[in-house]
Amino acid sequence: MWEALFPNVYLEELWAATYETLYMTVVSLFFTALLGIPLGVLLYMTARGNPWENRLFYSVTGTIVNIFRSIPFIILIILLIPYVRLMFGVGYGMSAAIPALIVGAAPFYARLVEIAFREIPKGVVEAAQAMGASNRQIIFKVLLPEAKPALVSGLTVTGIALIGYTAMAGVVGAGGLGYYAYRMGFQMNYQDVTLIATVAIIIIVQLFQMVGDLIVKAIDKR
Repeated sequence: MWEALFPNVYLEELWAATYETLYMTVVSLFFTALLGIPLGVLLYMTARGNPWENRLFYSVTGTIVNIFRSIPFIILIILLIPYVRLMFGVGYGMSAAIPALIVGAAPFYARLVEIAFREIPKGVVEAAQAMGASNRQIIFKVLLPEAKPALVSGLTVTGIALIGYTAMAGVVGAGGLGYYAYRMGFQMNYQDVTLIATVAIIIIVQLFQMVGDLIVKAIDKR
């Protein structure tokens, strides 16, 4: 039945491409969170009217974040190839794509983190300061707990964006469903491959969104 409907789709290749997409997305999303949350904290805390107010630091950091957010991913991944090869000794495959995925996604997520903190009522932070809370306590006992639902929602959005980025990572031979659709579907004109790869990506995106929504629902106590 499968062979009759999709004669050019081999399940082994499809599962391998799906695994590559999931692996790149999950690993890069993990490191994106590790980098994006501290960066978002710095952006928020150094903004005007906040505890670490520093206009120069905020302007410089914000500009760097905006620059990396503005570079199309396909160009970014090409720009980073020499640096990835220098640092990790590889310029091809998933190991070369993941650093570019992180660099492309972390600034985006950092802005979402900053926005999440801005949505917290100022009175909550001011009340903590009035009670003698240190800056460390404000971050870990006020900002992060209050913004948890928004942080998870932002991470979900970033994860879905990363799935799209992996489709372009084939330029460095990273594989994944996007490259599978391009190589087998477009170059060899196998329309059934393009269809199945597209459906697989849609399913992954829907699963990411569903899991993210469930987590937000579980932790949102408002």
